Amino acid sequence: MTKIDEIDRRILRELELDGRISNSDLAERVGLSASACLRRVQELERRKVILGYKAILDRSYVGGGFTVLVTVGLSRHLKADQEAFEKAMKAAPEVRECHNVSGAIEYFLRVEVADLEAYKFFHTEVLGTVPQVSSITSYICMASAKDERG
Repeated sequence: MTKIDEIDRRILRELELDGRISNSDLAERVGLSASACLRRVQELERRKVILGYKAILDRSYVGGGFTVLVTVGLSRHLKADQEAFEKAMKAAPEVRECHNVSGAIEYFLRVEVADLEAYKFFHTEVLGTVPQVSSITSYICMASAKDERG
């Protein structure tokens, strides 16, 4: 495990809030010189503590403003079935997150589509055709009071 000190934690907090912050502004906020700050950020990237940077989009502008949280049960608990299901979900652009979880079901998905009709198509023609699936429960997201995905 990679050791992270308090200065690294402050750098990471600032970058989570604003991944486009300039190095000089970041250095000022965490109390380092610009060169020392840049070295630390590069080292965090090299050690894969920072995995990348991305834009956070308003999904309604790109055809994904309708969010459905989906639980999925598999018919069998075999590694090959899990791998096949995960491969199918990776290939489905509507699936924005796919988590293998413990409990009564095997997977928790976050699906983003344009509207209810698009979700019905995904439910029937994509998820409903994966042979490993035994149960699907859909929860339509009406609003999000907190969403810190970056």
